[in-house]
Amino acid sequence: MAKRERVVRMSVEQPLWRALTGYRVLTMCYAVGLFVFDRSRFERPWVAVVFLGVLALWTLVTLPRVANAASCTKPFLGADLTIGLTGILLTPLADFQAQSVDGPTLPSIWTAGSVLAFALKGGWRWAACASSLVAGANLVMRVHPTLDTVHNVILVWVASIAIGYVVEVARASELTLARALEIEAATRERERLARDIHDSVLQVLAMVQRRGTALGGEAAELGRMAGEQEIALRTLVSSGLVPTSRVSEDAALGAVVRTVDTAGQDGEAGSGTGGPTGAGDAGGAESAGAGPCDLRALLAPYAGSRVTFSEPGAPVPLEPAAAREVAAAVGAALDNVVRHAGPDARAWILVEDWQREVIVTVRDDGPGIPEGRLAQAEGEGRLGVALSIRGRLRDLGGTAELVSVPGQGTEVELKVPRGRGKTER
Repeated sequence: MAKRERVVRMSVEQPLWRALTGYRVLTMCYAVGLFVFDRSRFERPWVAVVFLGVLALWTLVTLPRVANAASCTKPFLGADLTIGLTGILLTPLADFQAQSVDGPTLPSIWTAGSVLAFALKGGWRWAACASSLVAGANLVMRVHPTLDTVHNVILVWVASIAIGYVVEVARASELTLARALEIEAATRERERLARDIHDSVLQVLAMVQRRGTALGGEAAELGRMAGEQEIALRTLVSSGLVPTSRVSEDAALGAVVRTVDTAGQDGEAGSGTGGPTGAGDAGGAESAGAGPCDLRALLAPYAGSRVTFSEPGAPVPLEPAAAREVAAAVGAALDNVVRHAGPDARAWILVEDWQREVIVTVRDDGPGIPEGRLAQAEGEGRLGVALSIRGRLRDLGGTAELVSVPGQGTEVELKVPRGRGKTER
């Protein structure tokens, strides 16, 4: 299947960058205005003129740099903060009284814009580092800092950290909203496909099952297979277990969530026919990525006319290798149902997602296993249960318990510890 990429862009953060752009221009004009209307206090006005000229030119030239997160690079942030710190330290050279009189510095409140850029780009940690440098420069420039100086330093430090934290929360909210919109869109698409499939494929399969059963003979077997495929298809459509690969990143217009549908991720959960007779290879459901795998996607194809699959409403993520082994153990258990209980036996698969472990139970209504039969089989060299089921779970750090009562069927309980097979959620 050809790749199809959908990009969802969120713009909650973008207005903050526009506000920062306006703030830098206004504070640059404010710093220039302070010098123009109070230039008489400067003993060396040419120092202020040179610096403010550089500041104005830098502010106007770098406006595109603060238009979004993508263009606001680390080298730019470093250079921008350096200009602000330089202006603070140059203030005593232009105004000899600046070290003893609590007045504005050459860049004035323009320097706060540099700190805010750090906050928008990197969050509260970056803001804390930048504001600490500004605070240090102000305290060094003032030989005897007054209470107002300390107050202004603390105000900038706290405000920048708070804004950085708000930005981090906004980014997390953007990603959450994008994920919710993606799930909603996928649900609508699945419902549409379900309607189309119900109106065509499922009705045809149901008709083939009824006609095959009525005709008997070879047609009856065809009808039985059609019935199994109908149940398997209904399970797949209703559960919506088709995995997708997602990439989230920080781009020019805020958070970006890409959903990519690639070949090899659709309908490869298993090659079985929907029952014990077609348990087959369920390991193909794992996507090409190395992320956690939903165990439900591997076990759903086992559902059929004689196999009932019960699953939690939420995903059951396991490491891909662990999920494959559990699915293979379930397939071995269902093969044993066909081999020992007969093709007409019914089976049930139950998945339980507990806090510390995942439990998968396979139960059938067959005649059960006579006492001592498993030990006898192992002695004869038939190690299906010992290796295919218990051995797989033992390698995962889990256990496989088999309970069988003659005349009451057999139950296999597979337990995988959460720490070994399941990722933290």
